[in-house]
Amino acid sequence: MAKRSAEEISNEVVVEKEAHPYAFHVSGPRNVASPNWRDLINSSWKDGNYKRTVVACFIQAVYLLELDRQENKTEENALAPKWWIPFKYKLAQTLIDERDGSIYGAILEWDRSAALADMILLRPSGAPKAVLALRGTLLKSLTIRRDVEDDLRFLAWESLKGSVRFKGALDALKSIADSYGSSNVCVAGHSLGAGFALQVGKALAKQGIYVETHLFNPPSVSLAMSMRSIGEKAEFVWKRFKTMLPSSSGTQANNDEGEKASSFGFRNWVPHLYGEKAPGVGLKKWVPHIYVNNSDYICCYYTDPAGTGENQSSKENVCPTNEQAAAKLFVMSKGKQKFLEAHGLEQWWSDDLELQLALQNSKLISRQLKSLYSLPAPQQTPEKPR
Repeated sequence: MAKRSAEEISNEVVVEKEAHPYAFHVSGPRNVASPNWRDLINSSWKDGNYKRTVVACFIQAVYLLELDRQENKTEENALAPKWWIPFKYKLAQTLIDERDGSIYGAILEWDRSAALADMILLRPSGAPKAVLALRGTLLKSLTIRRDVEDDLRFLAWESLKGSVRFKGALDALKSIADSYGSSNVCVAGHSLGAGFALQVGKALAKQGIYVETHLFNPPSVSLAMSMRSIGEKAEFVWKRFKTMLPSSSGTQANNDEGEKASSFGFRNWVPHLYGEKAPGVGLKKWVPHIYVNNSDYICCYYTDPAGTGENQSSKENVCPTNEQAAAKLFVMSKGKQKFLEAHGLEQWWSDDLELQLALQNSKLISRQLKSLYSLPAPQQTPEKPR
């Protein structure tokens, strides 16, 4: 074998030093192939691991769109496109916060021209026509103010509806659902972006428009949730205390009225914390996919089970039946990890990823989705012809 010159070795070292840590070939997935003509027969998108990996890459692209903007990168040296091009998608629209000019989301569409160039004649089965991807908090000087503003909004109210980004994301998702049909659309987000994705997805579900939803490390800790827990425990204590009082037909009726008044009064005090009572009607499911890490204190509350006894005694606080539980909860646990590692997006395309599909009786999922069960049977939006 011919020996390499010192100049060649030096050039290689320079190239390695210049490689950006967020470049796709540096930190992207290693064992995920690009679509090819074989996908016409057996689509890779039917594999849940493949879909999770690609969707996580699309969210990473949104982070990098904003970083590219801040660093004034050109089309030639931009990092973001490398995270969607291998999968035959193209950038259709960026979601921009007009207050600071930051990019917080993007719509990626199936790139038919790029696919045809590689002899992929049809979109693989399971591959969405369009994906709305939403990034989380980016602690950079140009974006930190608006990002943290929404973080605090969720912490205080467990709702992001007051944010201008909520309206922008909802309008964008509704637009592509109308254009391509809800069954051909996906919304996904990480961290704060997952909070937005969950809430805009739920808003459409209330209109009977169901879109595929993937949530990575969604926020689960809020002051509003703590207030709600206090209210539920207070109601439970009141019921226990009531059973200890002397019972008679007259006092029982009075006690029932008192219980209703007490519950009604508390819910008027914090009305935005409670969904409507579920009548138990059968609905088509909206099934968000939720990915959490037990070591991530921001999203770990999703793994808290609904429990039994006092939690089950009040049917208002639980999904009507397991058949109607509408979420798939995937939990990764590698033992104790540092927060940044447990909360990071990169873990969701790592080679050694091991996930467990948890039971669908999470207390938080039940609380967040139960208001959907009070709706009339939805009407699906007809898909437009290709």
